[in-house]
Amino acid sequence: MASILMQFALLSLLHLVASQNSTNSTTDVLTLVNQLIGTDNGGNVFAGATRPYGMAKAVADVDGQNTAGFSTDGSNVTGFSHMHDSGTGGNPSLGNFPLFPQVCPGDDIDNCKFQIADRKVPYVASSVKATPGYFSLELSTGISAEMTVTEHAALYHFTFPSSSGSNGTSPMILLDLTDLSASRQNASISIDSNGRMKGNGTFIPSFGSGSFVSHFCSDFRGASIKDNGIWVNARAGSEPKEIFVTRGINLFYLESGGWIQFDRPANGVVSARVGVSFVSADQACSNAEHEIPGDDWDFASIKKSAEDAWRDKLNVVSIDAGGASQDLQTGFYSAIYRTMMSPQNYTGENPLWQSSEPYYDSFYCIWDAFRSQLPFLTIVDPITLTSMVRSLLNTYKHVGWLPDCRMSLCKGFTQGGSNADVVLTDAYVKNLTSPDGPIDWELAYEAVLNDAENEPLDWSVEGRGGLQSWKRLNYIPVLDYDYLGFGTNSRSISRTLEYSYDDYCLATLAKGLGKNDDHTKYLSRATNWQNLWKDDTTSSINGKDTGFTGFFQPKYLNGTWGYQDPILCSPLDSFCSLTTNPQETFEDSIWEYQFYVPHAIPGLIDLFGGPSSFLSRLDFLHTSGLTDIGNEPSFLTVFLPHYAGRPALSSELVHKYIPSYFNSTTTGLPGNDDTGAMASFSAFCMMGLFPNPGQNIYFISAPFFASISVTSPITGKTATMRTSNFDSGYENIYVQNATLDGVPYTKNWIDHSFFTEGKTLVLTVAGQEGAWGQKAEDAPPGMSGDRGGSGRML
Repeated sequence: MASILMQFALLSLLHLVASQNSTNSTTDVLTLVNQLIGTDNGGNVFAGATRPYGMAKAVADVDGQNTAGFSTDGSNVTGFSHMHDSGTGGNPSLGNFPLFPQVCPGDDIDNCKFQIADRKVPYVASSVKATPGYFSLELSTGISAEMTVTEHAALYHFTFPSSSGSNGTSPMILLDLTDLSASRQNASISIDSNGRMKGNGTFIPSFGSGSFVSHFCSDFRGASIKDNGIWVNARAGSEPKEIFVTRGINLFYLESGGWIQFDRPANGVVSARVGVSFVSADQACSNAEHEIPGDDWDFASIKKSAEDAWRDKLNVVSIDAGGASQDLQTGFYSAIYRTMMSPQNYTGENPLWQSSEPYYDSFYCIWDAFRSQLPFLTIVDPITLTSMVRSLLNTYKHVGWLPDCRMSLCKGFTQGGSNADVVLTDAYVKNLTSPDGPIDWELAYEAVLNDAENEPLDWSVEGRGGLQSWKRLNYIPVLDYDYLGFGTNSRSISRTLEYSYDDYCLATLAKGLGKNDDHTKYLSRATNWQNLWKDDTTSSINGKDTGFTGFFQPKYLNGTWGYQDPILCSPLDSFCSLTTNPQETFEDSIWEYQFYVPHAIPGLIDLFGGPSSFLSRLDFLHTSGLTDIGNEPSFLTVFLPHYAGRPALSSELVHKYIPSYFNSTTTGLPGNDDTGAMASFSAFCMMGLFPNPGQNIYFISAPFFASISVTSPITGKTATMRTSNFDSGYENIYVQNATLDGVPYTKNWIDHSFFTEGKTLVLTVAGQEGAWGQKAEDAPPGMSGDRGGSGRML
């Protein structure tokens, strides 16, 4: 009897330990989200208050690394604004119509500081608090600010100290008719007797063409109004109560806005409610009134609603940490959180066309997101991703082209191929669906076919350029003669590789939809990547030959070869963008791009001289400093050893980069988060899976936790990856054998049915490489290198 009791006690203890390690029992998942990860050193992560995919995103804006508004770089606060993007590169995005609180010396409006350079103040670093749906900090002036959001409105509490130390007690809040990039072309504001500020402005997107109009509606509560008016540059007045401003003469940037001064309330708190809209100021007011109703503006209730929305999203994934560190758990859940900030749900806020279909914006950019972020949502939030796909198709229907990048209702710049083609194909092969409405696959095929066959006038923002050469020469030439359209005439190598994969995706759709002739045609085009391979090209670093021969090279219209140093555009040389140092590869080197043939890795292995030579090149890429794990083209290369029968080497690469380059510090990202691209890469890696997007393939590696479960929001079934012999010190990172639903499983990859059918994968790991997954039949499928397109195509 005592033995039975002891066994029961032991089982109870084990259950208690397991429940304490599992996020679905005793741990509030929100405590594992650190919004400050990546808010320094170029991660450009949005740290403020938002709901999942929410349009309203409130945070303090700074004058330092302010691409996403706030940074932990210790710079100065210039305002508090209500819309942002996250993780983007280039110019700061959005940050329209910021509010700024202050107390003016002597309570004299003439003594207030209006312009950014004058009003900016440091923040108290230790005061910063960011949790899902909430952000707060204290300014060096003693004024503190906290904020939360609904879908289309932000709610602020500004707390003013009892004594400002400047012979003033009356709180003043100004609104600035600007954005983070000072891109405003014109703007207007009006202020009524109740202190309501309404207006709009025309702005330029940070990485696109055209302009957009943004609208706001600001109300204030908690204190009686002393006075209000407008301001221009350093001066302000009580009259008039409205103003219209442009950039000013010779494009001089005219700073202007509105202000409102209050009698100090007893508790020192003045609240501001700001509704935002892309349709009208009246709709901005309606959004605010509907989502934050009444006079009391229940901050706690709104904050809780945002928290509950995040719990619903994040609790889809649960873990048994198995002793893994708190930092790794935080890094994992914070990454999942960041995959769900953008694209943003602008349904009902699109003035460009009328439609009952969803409208999502801030696809910023699909060149980044198609590789892992959107495939990650296929697993954890397929309902929302289905709406995003429908939005892409609806954009095609009304604009005429699938976007490759889109922000603030504007067309963003195309970075490579027509990468929405990959997104649609990935959704198709994984049978993406939603109870909210189906995807029109015939329309999807029409849209992808349009990308492949028709060249737009401006292929810098949509579609593909150089299609005449693509169809006639079967590659994109350097210095192409393209009179059908215009764009940045560069990236001939990277575009050739991307177009090849885009056409493979089109062939996949064609096959699935029974369009057999098109399947054959585009599968042949998918082999065009071979036409820029030059067998005798060598590569040196600092004058020393790397020992590898044969690289992709640019080719002219007449078929003669050009030359680009294979290390150009790598971290060892120089960065290559659309506008800075444009070359024949985009944002990465030929060394990196030689592996971007996602559909034909078996053919690439043959081209390189077999598995040993292939793996030798991969190893050199990852050990020589040539790869930049902070840029998206590097992601897939981490898992390419799977194709050569060496999944253990992929696991080694994962642990090379995590947590060294991806961790839970403010500098814990190796590059721009790119609306969740870096986040999804690290989350996938820690799950022990990674996709080859556009194909129904997930590479298997050793997870970072003892068990990870994902419950499908559609089927309700739970998929589980369990690690036998799990080691939280990560000596045991090599899979020895596996079972799938209790049956021995030797393939080093799985397909999406693992998630939709709720299967269980058990991986046994050890401290040395085993034979698991090494046979040719265990590798993922892919095309061989012959022009006929043979091989194991999915």
